[in-house]
Amino acid sequence: MSETFDLFTATTRPAAEFFADRQDVNDRRLGEFVSRQPAAYQSARTVMLGCPQDEGVRRNRGRVGAAEGPSEIRRSLYRLSPLDIDPTVLFDLGDTRIQKTLEETHELHFAIVRQLLDDGKRVIVLGGGNDLSYPDCAALAAACPELLVFNIDAHFDVRADVVRNSGTPYRQLLDEGLIAPGLFFEMGYQPAVNSPVYLEYLRQQGVGHHSLHELQATGVSSNFRRIVEENEHKAIFWGFDLDAVRAADAPGVSAPSPLGLTAEEFCDVARLAGSTSTTRIAEFTEVNPNLDRDHQTSRLTAFAIHHFLAAEAAARQP
Repeated sequence: MSETFDLFTATTRPAAEFFADRQDVNDRRLGEFVSRQPAAYQSARTVMLGCPQDEGVRRNRGRVGAAEGPSEIRRSLYRLSPLDIDPTVLFDLGDTRIQKTLEETHELHFAIVRQLLDDGKRVIVLGGGNDLSYPDCAALAAACPELLVFNIDAHFDVRADVVRNSGTPYRQLLDEGLIAPGLFFEMGYQPAVNSPVYLEYLRQQGVGHHSLHELQATGVSSNFRRIVEENEHKAIFWGFDLDAVRAADAPGVSAPSPLGLTAEEFCDVARLAGSTSTTRIAEFTEVNPNLDRDHQTSRLTAFAIHHFLAAEAAARQP
């Protein structure tokens, strides 16, 4: 860990209630194993980091509430079984300290993620609004320029707005030259909720784009696997926006849709991300507990992360 940047000063500790012991030796839960004390950081392979803010959603005229996402995702995740997972390599760093402005929060979050990557960690980010993709992806681009990027989302998020928001992160990344258009893929977009102006922008840039219909018609996971295998890269950023999932399976999001990936398809992609050796960041955003139904969206996100961690553990077995 760097001597000049203190990760534990830049973040707040996760609430102890998420790690409660059920007092049942025959049915222990993931939260009983996950490390969160600074002394355990060095040996961790995968680090959990939240960013509880939704200012970018508010700026984009969306429905706020995603600031509560990291807490509710943790609450659901740490109640799951550690079966098939190696919880001894997982560390929960807590949450980025929210600053006075979104820009300042992004700057601090960038520094934290960059430090984690420099320390050799694989990072799971819990949002928060999808504007987090800008500092997350920028940090990975700084650490590893040969970067493959997936935006798994119903929306393109390449709005030309002057002020950054939850609809601008990939426009910022492209315009600033932080990601290569030929290694950036918009996955699962829905024509009914995207402007033709932005589709033309993506085409002119040379960005890969695959609609929800195309993915489901030809196999969701197989499309991701093909792209990973066909494109030379050294690191992968996976942006999992819960808006990509149909409202029947994920009602608690800023912009729900009757169409979308199924819960099973979403988890299958998370499993692929976990099993892929070049994966460095998996980011889960736009979970809005204020709009959820019986914690359904938080639970789905927790299950997706469980799939990710299980695949990661299986890939490391000799």
